Amino acid sequence: MNFEVLDPGLAEYAPAMHSTLDPVLDAHLNPSLLQNVELDPEGVALEALPVQESVHIMEGVYSELHSVVAEVGVPVSVSHFDLHEEMLWVGSHGGHATSFFGPALERYSSFQVNGSDDIRQIQSLENGILFLTKNNLKYMARGGLIIFDYLLDESEDMHSLLLTDSSTLLVGGLQNHILEIDLNTVQETQKYAVETPGVTIMRQTNRFFFCGHTSGRVSLRDLRTFKVEHEFDAFSGSLSDFDVHGNLLATCGFSSRLTGLACDRFLKVYDLRMMRAITPLQVHVDPAFLRFIPTYTSRLAIISQSGQCQFCEPTGLANPADIFHVNPVGPLLMTFDVSASKQALAFGDSEGCVHLWTDSPEPSFNPYSRETEFALPCLVDSLPPLDWSQDLLPLSLIPVPLTTDTLLSDWPAANSAPAPRRAPPVDAEILRTMKKVGFIGYAPNPRTRLRNQIPYRLKESDSEFDSFSQVTESPIGREEEPHRHMVSKKYRKVTIKYSKLGLEDFDFKHYNKTLFAGLEPHIPNAYCNCMIQVLYFLEPVRCLIQNHLCQKEFCLACELGFLFHMLDLSRGDPCQGSNFLRAFRTIPEASALGLILADSDEASGKGNLARLIQRWNRFILTQLHQDLQELEVPQAYRGAGGSFCSSGDSVIGQLFSCEMENCSLCRCGSETVRASSTLLFTLSYPEDKTGKNCDFAQVLKRSICLEQNTQAWCDNCEKYQPTIQTRNICHLPDILVINCEVNSLKEADFWRMQAEVAFKIAIKKHGGEISKNKEFALADWKELGSPEGMLMCPSIEELKNVWLPFSIRMKMTKNKGLDVCNWTDGDEMQWGPARAEEEHGVYVYDLMATVVHILDSRTGGSLVAHIKVGETYHQRKEGVTHQQWYLFNDFLIEPIDKHEAVQFDMNWKVPAILYYIKRNLNSKYNLNIKNPIEASVLLAEASLARKQRKTHTTFIPLMLNEMPQVGDLVGLDAEFVTLNEEEAELRSDGTKSTIKPSQMSVARITCVRGQGPNEGIPFIDDYISTQEQVVDYLTQYSGIKPGDLDAKISSKHLTTLKSTYLKLRFLIDIGVKFVGHGLQKDFRVINLMVPKDQVLDTVYLFHMPRKRMISLRFLAWYFLDLKIQGETHDSIEDARTALQLYRKYLELSKNGTEPESFHKVLKGLYEKGRKMDWKVPEPEGQTSPKNAAVFSSVLAL
Repeated sequence: MNFEVLDPGLAEYAPAMHSTLDPVLDAHLNPSLLQNVELDPEGVALEALPVQESVHIMEGVYSELHSVVAEVGVPVSVSHFDLHEEMLWVGSHGGHATSFFGPALERYSSFQVNGSDDIRQIQSLENGILFLTKNNLKYMARGGLIIFDYLLDESEDMHSLLLTDSSTLLVGGLQNHILEIDLNTVQETQKYAVETPGVTIMRQTNRFFFCGHTSGRVSLRDLRTFKVEHEFDAFSGSLSDFDVHGNLLATCGFSSRLTGLACDRFLKVYDLRMMRAITPLQVHVDPAFLRFIPTYTSRLAIISQSGQCQFCEPTGLANPADIFHVNPVGPLLMTFDVSASKQALAFGDSEGCVHLWTDSPEPSFNPYSRETEFALPCLVDSLPPLDWSQDLLPLSLIPVPLTTDTLLSDWPAANSAPAPRRAPPVDAEILRTMKKVGFIGYAPNPRTRLRNQIPYRLKESDSEFDSFSQVTESPIGREEEPHRHMVSKKYRKVTIKYSKLGLEDFDFKHYNKTLFAGLEPHIPNAYCNCMIQVLYFLEPVRCLIQNHLCQKEFCLACELGFLFHMLDLSRGDPCQGSNFLRAFRTIPEASALGLILADSDEASGKGNLARLIQRWNRFILTQLHQDLQELEVPQAYRGAGGSFCSSGDSVIGQLFSCEMENCSLCRCGSETVRASSTLLFTLSYPEDKTGKNCDFAQVLKRSICLEQNTQAWCDNCEKYQPTIQTRNICHLPDILVINCEVNSLKEADFWRMQAEVAFKIAIKKHGGEISKNKEFALADWKELGSPEGMLMCPSIEELKNVWLPFSIRMKMTKNKGLDVCNWTDGDEMQWGPARAEEEHGVYVYDLMATVVHILDSRTGGSLVAHIKVGETYHQRKEGVTHQQWYLFNDFLIEPIDKHEAVQFDMNWKVPAILYYIKRNLNSKYNLNIKNPIEASVLLAEASLARKQRKTHTTFIPLMLNEMPQVGDLVGLDAEFVTLNEEEAELRSDGTKSTIKPSQMSVARITCVRGQGPNEGIPFIDDYISTQEQVVDYLTQYSGIKPGDLDAKISSKHLTTLKSTYLKLRFLIDIGVKFVGHGLQKDFRVINLMVPKDQVLDTVYLFHMPRKRMISLRFLAWYFLDLKIQGETHDSIEDARTALQLYRKYLELSKNGTEPESFHKVLKGLYEKGRKMDWKVPEPEGQTSPKNAAVFSSVLAL
């Protein structure tokens, strides 16, 4: 700031002012500060001077905690709280810098920055501190070492600096320009001209640079171009200080009077939204400094040079009762700063004293400060004694001088023999899996030890190395691996191991012995698999979503319905949500919310999965609600109903929506009520950290009926006022969705503490007592579980880590209140099962699903779900009627005990999402599924390609009299392109291991007639447009060329994937049989689940057990005397060839009645193949089904 304006006497300050100081002669110096102080001849204090030890601090009210002398008699020019460590930096008019550590203000370092000029601003960086003097910028380490010293032009008079990012700095002063300096290269990169010279203060927000000028103006500049966007003429004299917070700019300064400049007691406040001044704020002190201290409200701290400090709201009235007094040693306060945590204020006076004011006895300067490095004491004179009996004692503790003479330990070879340390034995798993090539053995790394590190055991009694129980010798290792406990095997992240055959030989049944379908995890953004399973096992959602069909290309509701249909058809085989996730990636809102993870972040587990899945939960419910609100019946899909509801609300709204009234009560007494609705609730935890019992129902009620104090606009007061906002429930949802928001240690400790309290209560309830060490003797547990003790007593494992109830009871009161309580089986027996439904407005909700975040440092963590699968699902899949809890971990599905669903060990198993459903929910909804896909999807449709002509048509659409019937044959073939290349690693033995398979996308789908007069003629030949980047068109194998899938230049019949998918779904639903070669992979990439009795795959028809699969090209040459796939593949040719091969199979096997004779044919096929090395001889004249007469009718079009 401009000290010439504040005190004319300080403008002519000279070093002689403090040449020899006598504390007795200084009238402004407090004698109590000079006890035990040694002064050097130049008057610099050698020790920091804390005030009296016991200072009473009232919590929440600022009062003085400590005062120290930085430099006796030398005015403090600037103070700055370190943004990275718990330190306070002070600069003086003599160019000296001093740092103090912690709230006790212990002197940390002290050094000279400039020999002649005062320090005008200090800025802390990660590796050091920036000091700005008149024409010099110096970057020094916190200990005083110079990192760089940048000299400015001698004509410069710098007063302010602003750090715009980690490596860019703006420097301004009394000249008519501002310099931009790159801290990496220490060079001036830009010089911005300033229309109004004299920039003494600079601030920055996410919208503007703010420059305060000596003329009393504040200019707002663009962040990129630095051009002036707006300017406020605040004071007619000079600007003293200003600060910005939110949408408010507050300034203080001097106004011109007849006698000169006078301190203006009106603070000018500006609204940055409307860019105009609001009512000036009159204060009762002469403002020289001001800062926003936004703790609970946006209050301002206004400081005068005489030591008066006043707190007030920028839009309210100043109260004289809010003034407190700083007692400076000198006559004036010269500097003021606020810590980042807003818990500490620092004042510097004109006699070199620093005063620390805090609002708590043990304040912290920053929310998250790193540990400060202190200088190590000299160890030369105090060497520790060495115990020679210790095996691991490092001899380097004794400092040895560098010498060229022979040391005592250099024994002659005649008197010594080398004894190398014996190597530890090789791991038994390595020896078991080792493959020898010559005299060298290769084995996969069992990963039981750290890479390139072998722990040596000096004692035979040492336990075997275990990565979970071993405590690392390095303190860094201990911090990096906090989860030394063993995560249960079924909760660990599951991965698919790929072989040469891909997924064909992977045993999914090992992970899933049920008939429910898992979901594959290798697809990008498949972290949401667990939530897809939760939505699927909600019976109303499953049925109502499958009845939806619309015309949008990327509709999440449609794609989710298709995925649910696959899960219905599956009999334990895993499905994949590739089409659903493809549509999910195209929605802009998903990307804006950060829900689209990069492959690297997903593989390394960098993202916070708990927060991610909770945001995804809110997004999917909102998106499905919007998609299902479209009640128009699409013209392209005639007869396809889009929703079950007849009103404007969607079925998602009927199931999940909760109607609320938000009441806002101003302190003037006016009340505003607004109606709204929400699809889910977020848990709001109490601030009280004591160990008292707090039911989950109480926390849930607090979260639903939320009450909070906030600033809001009051129409009566016509300004923003502190208001009390409450939320009242008008209607409870059928499905209660709760985001747990356990995103920090504070919430995790709350769950852990409540589980411990609930555990003690449960033990006492069942007749037991809790011991201090929380351990129970076996006899105690036997007594608890005995019939004499308590009937149906749960085991100890069922009571641990349980706070969540299985059922909750909610009651709507007449005055729009809400009563919530935990509902147990005992309450059920006492009140009767129908009691909750008999009384009006009373509902019982049962826990249906919990989604948890598994913390595993080795794999980066994962998400799993516990789901209570209802009777209807078991009836469809297994033919039994019962309910059972299951664990869904991607493709791993395992039945679990119900108590496991509510047990959360916060060390590795953290709750994320809860789903509660009303009792007898299914009876309220029509759960019949009416297939919305009709035969009209097979009729002719327009192509997306602009350049397609009728002469390029390669298929004839089906006529009405050709509609397929149950059992009709359809030849099918598909071609693909690659979106992501395969990721693989080369093992030490030369074999290749696939880490992640290539991501394929369907590019062309062809269906040909399998019977009738037009047999062999295609009725579907669709090229699929894609919006994702293609890395390889695989032209040699697919026949797809660049441009074929681009609607602007393609000449093919181009359609959307959804359009062709509906055609195939209709054919599957009608019951046709598909004939093709390698259909399993085709259906997998298309993302279709086809019943096995509807698939006739020639790759298996012409296959012998434990033999290789035979290519379509070789089969066509051997059995049909056709030479196909010459230069490229063609799907029409392949589909028609597969149909002919199937006819040949029926002919050779006599319609399957003579398997022995067909077995002889296959033996001859394999013998011929081995002789020819499975290669078709080079064609003399290409013969292909394309040239067949049946194809002429297509070309005649």
